[in-house]
Amino acid sequence: MDNKTLFEWADQLKALRERKEALEEEMKQLNADIDNADWHLSELMAESETQNFTRGGTTFCLTTKTRANAVAGKRTELFAALRENGYGDLVTETVNANSLSSFVKEQMEAEGDMLPGWLNGLVSVFEKTTVSVRKHR
Repeated sequence: MDNKTLFEWADQLKALRERKEALEEEMKQLNADIDNADWHLSELMAESETQNFTRGGTTFCLTTKTRANAVAGKRTELFAALRENGYGDLVTETVNANSLSSFVKEQMEAEGDMLPGWLNGLVSVFEKTTVSVRKHR
């Protein structure tokens, strides 16, 4: 066993937890900066009608994904509506956000880009345009 004293271990644990907290704060800021840069780049790409480009060995592609979430406070009603309409297999303890988004997108496509009435008020639907980044070969 390490020869550190009780107080040395306590000091190390405190320092590590403080560092973890600082890194978590830094990660929050980094994620906000990434979201900001993504938004600005996607806006410029959309305005200039640039679908994709390669820079520095990386390809940037403008993509749009349909996302859906249960309306706040309506989760129970959403689950009941999914079950009543034959889609109970989507429901577990929670509804996977990607599965719900894909399902809602399919339902809207089948309804002429309209949300089926039985989902009105249970899910919110929005478009999010982002830039995917991958190494260029």
